[in-house]
Amino acid sequence: MFFFVSLFWVQSNGAFCSLVSPLLLSPITLSLSLSMSDQQQDTDAPPPPKGRPAGGTEQSWCKAVPGGTGITVLSLLLSKPPNFSILQNTLHNLQISHPILRSKLHFSTTTTPSFSFITPPTPHLQIQLFDLSSTAEILRSLNNPSLSPFQLILEHELNNTTWRDLDLSLDSETDVFFASVYSLSDAEWAVVLRLHTAACDRTSAAALLREISAAVAEGGGGVEREIEGGGEVSLGIEDCVPNGKLNKPFWARGVDMVGYSLNALRLANLNFVDVESPRCSKVVRLKISSDHTHRILSGCKSRGIGLCGALAAAGLIAGRSSKSLPDDQWEKYAVVTLIDCRPILDPVLSSNHLGFYHSATLNTHDIKGGETLWDLAMRTYNAFANSKKNNKHFSDMADINFLMCKEHNNKGDDGDKRLSEEEGKMARERIMARLSHGSPTFTLKAPHDVGWSPCARHMGDILSNHLVRGGDLSEDEENPEEETSPSANPSS
Repeated sequence: MFFFVSLFWVQSNGAFCSLVSPLLLSPITLSLSLSMSDQQQDTDAPPPPKGRPAGGTEQSWCKAVPGGTGITVLSLLLSKPPNFSILQNTLHNLQISHPILRSKLHFSTTTTPSFSFITPPTPHLQIQLFDLSSTAEILRSLNNPSLSPFQLILEHELNNTTWRDLDLSLDSETDVFFASVYSLSDAEWAVVLRLHTAACDRTSAAALLREISAAVAEGGGGVEREIEGGGEVSLGIEDCVPNGKLNKPFWARGVDMVGYSLNALRLANLNFVDVESPRCSKVVRLKISSDHTHRILSGCKSRGIGLCGALAAAGLIAGRSSKSLPDDQWEKYAVVTLIDCRPILDPVLSSNHLGFYHSATLNTHDIKGGETLWDLAMRTYNAFANSKKNNKHFSDMADINFLMCKEHNNKGDDGDKRLSEEEGKMARERIMARLSHGSPTFTLKAPHDVGWSPCARHMGDILSNHLVRGGDLSEDEENPEEETSPSANPSS
């Protein structure tokens, strides 16, 4: 149902990047005076951890992650061995500056089972090291010589079971931030950071990567930023929405919920290609040259639409084309567009403010064969822009979260259950485009629970054909100087 988007680029120091302070405790002085021992322990004890309940959107991601959706992985390919002391110090400083990174995700089995963030007063992350033999053993178990070791390690981290194995029958907790270093060879090392999406959306991941790169370049010094929220985890997105924009009349909410549910029953199916293999996440990389990227952005600008419209249209055409249907047969598809709400919240948040601050709009479209890319792109973008103009990314936030939770609840509790052919045909999958503007490389992440990497790869090829090698872009060649800034529309 969901696609995943990452950034890839090469830095000047040769590092290939992608988007998947030491612990200080005051010593307790032991006293021989029995009358002072209790007072001394109380004085020297560290402050108690702080916390807050997870918001509605964060709760949705907490329920989604056990199924494989909602894991953020940042990976860096290095040509020199990392300085572990500097790296550890850098990550601890980031945990100090961003309290959510040192938080633990706590699940409580009270009357209303729910998640919350518990934030210890000091950083505690420890880097897990994998030497050549340990890394080689992992690569042998993955057994896919067609992929680079770096991509295999990235997929290995995406399928890590840390959050899937959380026992929700008991009160339990786990970290939201993990770091590992893999020795791929005598000349390559991979530094991989894995984060829970409830604590780190795509914008947060990009900001985190920038801060890490800057801090390591300075020798692991402190992060020159004010500590967010005075050392407490910031509020969730629902508590930052401008006054009145979350409101919706009771009957209107009911009508919308019925509409979403009925439309879901009419959505087209994308059949499973492989229903026998164990379910896992795979990454499909589609590289578009800078020239083609320029032409795509120019085509969007000349038509007054955002890049998300072109991607959504290409995804819809790709999805329908994969089924080899007659041109006159209509099918209904849904497009979910994520919006970074930081610039429109109250208070306004910067791009360096970590957490999950995206909302979503859901629009359905009837598609037939022979649709042209730009006509469909304008239709999808106008539907998205109209939803955003009517504040549906805020007013429908609770509805989308409710439907997301219901979908994951209906998958069942058995994480190792195999989908049968019949269940595969009945499953409804929606196309979701998540994009980093201006990136020369797009990465599509197949959902964890479908086992359809060949289908995802096929859809990536079709997407490339329609965006790049098709005839839809030729009309824009006469204006090669016209260019769109990659960050011109941060909300799409």
